Amino acid sequence: MIDLAFVRANLPVVEEKLRARGMDPAQALGDFATIDRERRDAITQVETLKAQRNRLTEEIARLRKSGTDASAVTEQTKSLKSEVDTLESRATAADERLRAILQTIPNLPQDCVPVGPDEHANREEKTWGTIPSFDFPPKPHWELGEALNILDFNRAAKISGSRFVVHYGAGARLERALANLMLDLHTREHGYTEVLPPYMVNSRSLFGTGQLPKFAEDSFHCDDKGPYTGELQDGDHWLIPTAEVPVTNLLRDETIDESQLSISFCAYTPCFRSEAGSYGKDVRGMIRQHQFQKVELVKFTTPDKSDAEHETLTRHAETVLERLNLPYRRMLLSTGDMGFASSKTFDLEVWLPGQNLYREISSCSNFTDFQARRANIRYRPAGAKKSEYLHTLNGSGLAVGRTYLAILENYQRPDGSIQVPEALVPYMNGQTVITKQERIG
Repeated sequence: MIDLAFVRANLPVVEEKLRARGMDPAQALGDFATIDRERRDAITQVETLKAQRNRLTEEIARLRKSGTDASAVTEQTKSLKSEVDTLESRATAADERLRAILQTIPNLPQDCVPVGPDEHANREEKTWGTIPSFDFPPKPHWELGEALNILDFNRAAKISGSRFVVHYGAGARLERALANLMLDLHTREHGYTEVLPPYMVNSRSLFGTGQLPKFAEDSFHCDDKGPYTGELQDGDHWLIPTAEVPVTNLLRDETIDESQLSISFCAYTPCFRSEAGSYGKDVRGMIRQHQFQKVELVKFTTPDKSDAEHETLTRHAETVLERLNLPYRRMLLSTGDMGFASSKTFDLEVWLPGQNLYREISSCSNFTDFQARRANIRYRPAGAKKSEYLHTLNGSGLAVGRTYLAILENYQRPDGSIQVPEALVPYMNGQTVITKQERIG
């Protein structure tokens, strides 16, 4: 959530940033300025009336001390108290209305973010690796996986519906090997603390990271407490859309000493997404699934370090691709393509020769204090009396399923078998090639 004081003091800047995101400020902010003016007028009147009541209280004491009847003045103070209570209620209501408006406003993009309406305005920052050349037509991963009998989309559809997959044998081992490689790399070399969080969270957690209330339809809500009504609860449950949600909320409503920062967590979890707005998109293969696995990287840091930590986190995700020798590019997302809570996002896109395109495999974002304000996560600067909101960051390190399919497509051989990347061989019990296995059933 954006700082209310910042919006109040910099309304033209906020309006400009919202336009850059493709939003109409008048529609997004509504009658923010009018409500804020009413709130400030009410507060000013309260202060004036309280000062007047204090003077009358002193007058009452003086009258009583001299033995003079003070009943008339006492009635005046009672009347003033009633007016103060009314005005304070009006100011509180206005404050709640302002916060309700701010809950629907996205984070403001940093000045370095390219302005544009969609992904076509994204800016390529770097490329890495050599795009492989084949002396045969490369196949997409769904053809490779099904021919090898390591991927089964039909049986997955039978037991769960569309946008699911079953892995068999070496395919299942490959998924596990990738997760272990990523976790070992991030914990042993990059200094992250591994976390195994719950896979279900309450609505307050989703609000804290920015998924609620705006993106309720994108997540799976459990009906153990009835349908979602828009009310933030502690006892309802949602399947996590990403480990970002439970891991970020580990520190919700807490204040951390500055000496403990930066904090770096990584977590391997399943992720569940309804893909509500993606009808007809990527219907084949493993690109857009209702359930998939990711290794997520989450950082908590101070405002002065968040830009540097953003670069560090992004490099950590890139290192996985480089260890696997998968060609990729880094894209700086435009104002129209970045996520709701982000102030700046790098997308890492891996090359998929079977589809002849780059595909996003990790989004690494700096949320500044946007999530921290929603989740009330603070830190106490050294020597300071007051706490401040810290900055949160996160990124996939990596999406395991998309890394899996990138390996199938980049490491395919003429006979349809898959060469196992050298970095994965120890995690595959020494297996160097995935060949066709016997179909079950």
